[in-house]
Amino acid sequence: MSTKHQELANFIWSVADLLRGDYKQSEYGRVILPLTVLRRLDCVLEPTKDAVLARHQQLKDAGVQNMDPVLRRAAGLSFYNTSEMSFRKLLGDQDHVALNLRAYIGGFSPGAVDVLDKYGFDAQISRLAEAGLLYQVVAKFADIDLHPDVVSNHQMGYVFEELIRRFSEISNETAGEHFTPREVIRLMVNLLLAPDEDDLVTPGIVRKIYDPACGTGGMLTEAQEHIQAHNPHATVEVYGQELNGETYAICRSDMMLKGGDPTKIAFGNSFNQDGHEGERFDYMLANPPFGVEWKKVEKFVKDEAARGHAGRFGAGLPRINDGSLLFLQHMISKMKRPEDGGSRLAIVFNGSPLFTGAAGSGESEIRRWILENDLLEGIVALPDQLFYNTGISTYFWILTNRKAPARRRKVVLLDGRDYWTKMRKSLGDKRKMLTDEHIADLTRAYVNALAIADDPEHPQHAKVKVFKTTDFGYQRIIVERPLRLRFEVTEETVALLRAPRQVPLLLAISYAFGRGGTWIPDSWPMLLLRCRFKTPFAPMLSAQPSRTLTPNATETCHYLSRL
Repeated sequence: MSTKHQELANFIWSVADLLRGDYKQSEYGRVILPLTVLRRLDCVLEPTKDAVLARHQQLKDAGVQNMDPVLRRAAGLSFYNTSEMSFRKLLGDQDHVALNLRAYIGGFSPGAVDVLDKYGFDAQISRLAEAGLLYQVVAKFADIDLHPDVVSNHQMGYVFEELIRRFSEISNETAGEHFTPREVIRLMVNLLLAPDEDDLVTPGIVRKIYDPACGTGGMLTEAQEHIQAHNPHATVEVYGQELNGETYAICRSDMMLKGGDPTKIAFGNSFNQDGHEGERFDYMLANPPFGVEWKKVEKFVKDEAARGHAGRFGAGLPRINDGSLLFLQHMISKMKRPEDGGSRLAIVFNGSPLFTGAAGSGESEIRRWILENDLLEGIVALPDQLFYNTGISTYFWILTNRKAPARRRKVVLLDGRDYWTKMRKSLGDKRKMLTDEHIADLTRAYVNALAIADDPEHPQHAKVKVFKTTDFGYQRIIVERPLRLRFEVTEETVALLRAPRQVPLLLAISYAFGRGGTWIPDSWPMLLLRCRFKTPFAPMLSAQPSRTLTPNATETCHYLSRL
């Protein structure tokens, strides 16, 4: 962010000096963000204001009902305002600022009004008026010049993002729910797009990006800027959906201020109110809330799952208290078909989707379906204490239905837990951050994972492992033979021996088919496919591998026992 952008953001944020005492710090954004949007829209609409008002009067006199498309053309934008008011005129009647401000907001086109409604700004107008601050705050914003010839759409985007960041930091008890640290987003976008760098510079390309839990829109913005930095002539269409009204308003405002299409940001729950039904995307990325139950939409989700793979949740349903894998299935359902170019997606998870669920459970069946269809390209373990509202370990899952030939039927595990630097000042639970060098190192390691895994001399060799998709197969068995060294037989020991065990599929087959070698039928069912990491990249198996295992399976078990 340039010094000019920073100075403008500082000037806007100085309005907080007027709010101090009547508002908590964490509430400043409720006034500053919507008023920034209002002032920018006011400045953008000013050149065509008279023309829009004249056209509106003509249409009104003619009895035209559907004025919206005509007024959009008159404004030359996706929004307009039919009120006689403006920020300057609001200051002309000090005794009726609240009344006139509400009338001004009511004159905006439906999409813009919806954004301001989701901010809940009407309540703030009343609160400011009661505190005797409304006129002063409006006057302060009227002095801020946000005309497009002074502040471009791109610059305005940076300024608004800076305001969002400040708002999120001082509200860090909930910031992680809607604001992902920018350096984490950069790494995620790099890993998602790096394999396609050569394609992204193709002249005239069009790419569609989607985030089903878009929060304030930071991931969509970063992905869009990444592509356009490589190809300024690329057309990048961003789509999103958000459940929280305030963060939805922020995201949609950001799109409006940058000159984007705000109608592509939908409001509602992605599970039961798919705002982009039937759409397919080139790239998808998301940081859905961790461990959030889906009980409120249980009936709809189960009905959708009953449709099988004709619906979005055909692979299975996770436990009711964690909808993470529902988000993943929802995103997979929006992949383009491989023959149409395919898709890539990246999603942030905690450890639960990796190891939760026994054989035959919903989580296990979802993982099994993903691996059997060769969708999982890689998993990247991140440092802990990287997010604002949680210090737990997190992971990127990267999926695609157009793997490069060399990566087919393989999964990359990249250990990035040691790539961090300590922050000078903690922000909530965030005490660590990624530097540009860390991001570049991890991106190179992921792109070159196959070569690094094959080169024991490579400095990052210990951080990169490549497994076959079948290496994650497990079978649930019951061992009924008692331990030979134990002679006491009681109800307790018999029950212990009958207890289910989790063992690798290849190891289970080895025991089942004798000591002379492992024979694996082509139709052998993989009853449990799980990446079991009780702690990040911890052992999946404590037992030593059998001599009858295949070399690859033996190597896998040895590696996992060393981690």
